[in-house]
Amino acid sequence: MQLTRRTVLGMTGALAASPVLAQEWPSRPIRFVVGTLAGGSADVIARVVADPLAERLKQSIVIENNTQGAGAVAQQQVANAPPDGHTMLMMTAGYPPQMAMKTNPPFHPLEAYNYVGLICGYPFVYAVRPDSPIKSFKDLLAKAKDSPGKLTYTINARGSIFHVLTKWIEMEAGVEMTPIPYRGSPPAFTDVLAGRVDVMVEPATTSFPRIAAGQLRVLALSSPRRFPLMPEAPTVNETVPGVDFMSWLGLAMPAGTPRPIIDRLNKTVRDILATPRAQAQLKAAGSTVTASTPDEMRDKVATEYRRWSKIIDAAKIARQ
Repeated sequence: MQLTRRTVLGMTGALAASPVLAQEWPSRPIRFVVGTLAGGSADVIARVVADPLAERLKQSIVIENNTQGAGAVAQQQVANAPPDGHTMLMMTAGYPPQMAMKTNPPFHPLEAYNYVGLICGYPFVYAVRPDSPIKSFKDLLAKAKDSPGKLTYTINARGSIFHVLTKWIEMEAGVEMTPIPYRGSPPAFTDVLAGRVDVMVEPATTSFPRIAAGQLRVLALSSPRRFPLMPEAPTVNETVPGVDFMSWLGLAMPAGTPRPIIDRLNKTVRDILATPRAQAQLKAAGSTVTASTPDEMRDKVATEYRRWSKIIDAAKIARQ
């Protein structure tokens, strides 16, 4: 067997792994890399977890926001970091399609990380400005069918989850709309309110407060069934059967991070998510707790990587 640097690091981590190591960790501040702007959904949830985690681990946690490449640089930072348990990534549901979009990924899409576990889940939201002539999701698709390519919607990057999810809907509904990329939610929201873009595509974590404040009007959620935090909102699959998606956030560390560290972090995070305070904070952020094991998170990433690869091929989205 040819030994790569990553393999050697993984073997070294395995040899070093012991309950003593997990108890001694962390020995210095932990870098918590988040690939979104401050105030974005991943950043909001990162801060819900970081403070109680720092308290329980008795070590500071430093959140680093790096939005370059729509989060791709943040992913690479963590994939290439030493596997010593002092660097972790807030992985988003955007990671699998982002990897599926690459013809030559900078690292293996599944093997570059040790997965810690899922944190929360939430739907994507399709919404319009309050005075929009689009009255429902069915109405949106009807207008899109009548005028192919005329209606516009917000995305954060080509090939992002915003983009491929909407492409999936377009393919199933037999319609065509035009994606408009934005770097972050605030400028996208500004243009939707001003009528320069027709539809806001946004995670529940950032759109629910705007809907509650009357700044947006919801058309549909991507959840498989009515979402308990907004049960009055229709789902996409009520109009387009078979199309549903729950977005998620989870923690990952570089491949080769010793398993006792992964297991201790997983248990600590799950304990935090079981507290009334964390559950209330997640609910306020439009999400629900979806704590998982490391293996369950890995399986989810693998399953979604395969699904989005098929959709990207079917939609003929050019890979990068």
